[in-house]
Amino acid sequence: MKQNLLDFEPTAMTAWFAENGEKPFRAKQVLRWIYKSGEHDFDAMSDLAVSLREKLKQIASIHTPKMVREETASDGTRKWLLDVGTGNAVETVFIPEEGRGTLCVSTQAGCALDCAFCSTGKQGFNRNLSTAEIIGQVWWANHELGKNADGNWPVTNVVLMGMGEPLLNFDNTVNALRLMLDDNAYGLSRRRVTVSTSGVVPAMDRLRDECPVALAVSLHAPNDALRNVLVPINQKYPLQELMAACRRYLEKAPRDFVTFEYIMLAGVNDTVQHARELIELVRDVPCKFNLIPFNPIPQAPYQRSDMRTVLRFRDVLMQADIVTTIRKVRGDDIAAACGQLAGQVQDKTKRTHRLVLSSRSGRLSPRPLAGED
Repeated sequence: MKQNLLDFEPTAMTAWFAENGEKPFRAKQVLRWIYKSGEHDFDAMSDLAVSLREKLKQIASIHTPKMVREETASDGTRKWLLDVGTGNAVETVFIPEEGRGTLCVSTQAGCALDCAFCSTGKQGFNRNLSTAEIIGQVWWANHELGKNADGNWPVTNVVLMGMGEPLLNFDNTVNALRLMLDDNAYGLSRRRVTVSTSGVVPAMDRLRDECPVALAVSLHAPNDALRNVLVPINQKYPLQELMAACRRYLEKAPRDFVTFEYIMLAGVNDTVQHARELIELVRDVPCKFNLIPFNPIPQAPYQRSDMRTVLRFRDVLMQADIVTTIRKVRGDDIAAACGQLAGQVQDKTKRTHRLVLSSRSGRLSPRPLAGED
């Protein structure tokens, strides 16, 4: 079987070329062709010796996930459903804005965390994506959109906020991050690459030490009792542990703050008292809040907070000198907004069965993490 070169981060690429009798600079050349030029045809890599091009055609490939479906929202947001094999497909979203283009990337086929308001979690979990399947989403988007008039790729920012929990696919996620950051690949600033986590504390510490980038934490509740329901991993890593991990992360982070993502759920987590609890919770954590209007999904019994409530909540936080923004809803008419990504997942967790059983009770209650009793 041919080796997919998208599976190699830069150091591994160099080692693979050495194993095949080639000098290290050849790896850098090929990296530049793949990522800076967007090339997947070895014959087009004109500064490689003909003999090396022929060798690569025999032993290697540059293979990205294939597109199943594309949708474009009224606001210009584009969503691709990409086939990752074995009956699974993941969604990738490109959000064009003035002066930048943000790509929301998936890291797993499904998600094992089962957050109460998230469409991906309700589909269950099948497997981690490979490095090639993660970085391949960036390659695909740039290739599909084409270079801008200035000759640069349209993807200027990457957020790992798509399907899955990135830090539960740690090694492949970090390999993909290294390709996003490497000067011979995409060469993005660490400040322009964001990993979003629900709070996998040990992996947050590993990320800080191995490949620190901007950090976003899916918080969504100001106390453990509520967060245990909305974000079940809180049962394993409660809020005080999470806040301590955030403080440790900032010791090496490229930004001097953590972004807390906060879904606004009507009558659930959106009162002034909740905002005051948040102020106490993050008092020792340099941070900003991103308030996210809830994007309805069929499986969740929630409603979006009205804008008056959201503004009042924001004002309480800002009066405490916490920078607070309200995320503009993008792509919701094609189910490309936050929490709506679903794709196609061959669930191995039997979550669909559990969901049917729990819906009969009509009650919200904490659920065990996948694989735990």
